[in-house]
Amino acid sequence: MSRVNVRSTVGSGAGESWAARRIILTVSSTDSFPECLVYAIEREFPSIVVEQAAGIEAACATFEHPVCLILVDTELLHKIDAYAAELMRYHPAAPIVLVQHDSRAPVSIHDVLDLKIVRSVLPMDLKLDVWLSVIRLMLRGGEYFPLAMFQSYARNLSQKAPDHSAPAEHPMPDRSGFEEMGELTDREFQILEMVARGLQNKIIAAALHLSEHTVKIHLHNIITKLGAHNRTEAAAVFHARRDTFYGGMEPSCSPQPIQSSP
Repeated sequence: MSRVNVRSTVGSGAGESWAARRIILTVSSTDSFPECLVYAIEREFPSIVVEQAAGIEAACATFEHPVCLILVDTELLHKIDAYAAELMRYHPAAPIVLVQHDSRAPVSIHDVLDLKIVRSVLPMDLKLDVWLSVIRLMLRGGEYFPLAMFQSYARNLSQKAPDHSAPAEHPMPDRSGFEEMGELTDREFQILEMVARGLQNKIIAAALHLSEHTVKIHLHNIITKLGAHNRTEAAAVFHARRDTFYGGMEPSCSPQPIQSSP
């Protein structure tokens, strides 16, 4: 197991405690993390030291200082799940972030949601000041996902949706005997179906070309009309009456659940 340490003296003033330092760990089988970014990080965050691991295996180790953030190249995406437990054992306070080098080929939303340990996706083609702001956000516990991920998902969703999903050409499924949902509008039915499939509000908003705030309002109305306490109970009502709702028709999208991050 090998590890290449990348150190800088930027910001290491005499008054700064070396013991208080933390590590941003970059994980890549190639030298894909430019030294200029290492310099920029250590200048912007004087208490941070950037180190590089040649693979996921090398990242599962004890370092001289606590690791506060792990940046994993997307080429190693397929290995993250296998080493998730080890990474969390060695670095329990370090969010896992996928580093995306080519924004023209965005990371799949499904891949990110399936890997619950992945907290963010970091594009490498942002302007430096914006890129450093995203790093700052993640160091403070925030999450970041580029818009291109959701735009790509929305396009794929539109292309895969069958024609009968358009209410102007095909009637809504029979609601007879479906008292719990009798007051929902067509849009609310559509959003409830997506909620029941485990989709997050931001993904629903991107797919339907709505703002996330509008989706939240619709969801609040849905929960109120169904007499539920939260989105989980609303989804349970939907699943309980699925057969009545679809009236023997196929749903507009595949009902396979998508795991959402907490």
